[in-house]
Amino acid sequence: MPLTETQRATMQPYFPAEVLENTRLSVLIGERVPNPSMYSMAKMMGIRNLPDFSGMTAITFVDVVVSHEEFTDAILFHELVHVVQYAQMGLKEFASRYVNGFIRRGSYEEVPLEKHAYLLESRFMQSSPFSVEQEVKQWREAETS
Repeated sequence: MPLTETQRATMQPYFPAEVLENTRLSVLIGERVPNPSMYSMAKMMGIRNLPDFSGMTAITFVDVVVSHEEFTDAILFHELVHVVQYAQMGLKEFASRYVNGFIRRGSYEEVPLEKHAYLLESRFMQSSPFSVEQEVKQWREAETS
């Protein structure tokens, strides 16, 4: 479903209108997002600490956010940061950065894309409006230089 009017009004000072208009939300009740099928191969390769999708609060797939619980402003904000990251990087670059960040850093919490989303979420919870689109652009430029 699309964002509600209340959700849009809350997120409007931070996100471009296209993101708020095009993002779709889904709350799963009585089911969980399963881990990707490639996890079995990764485990055979010795990778043991893969993030458990079923234990995550929400997961963003380009511009579709699937949550295992009702959306709070903080959850929605965090996931919309990922929507902006996907929009700027595209699926291939986002996936590459996410996987490489996980492999290099060794945990979900240390993936740079997640750390950046949590940093911006923290700012959202305690400060005045800012442009997530601009923040992601600047972060991405700093990461590549």
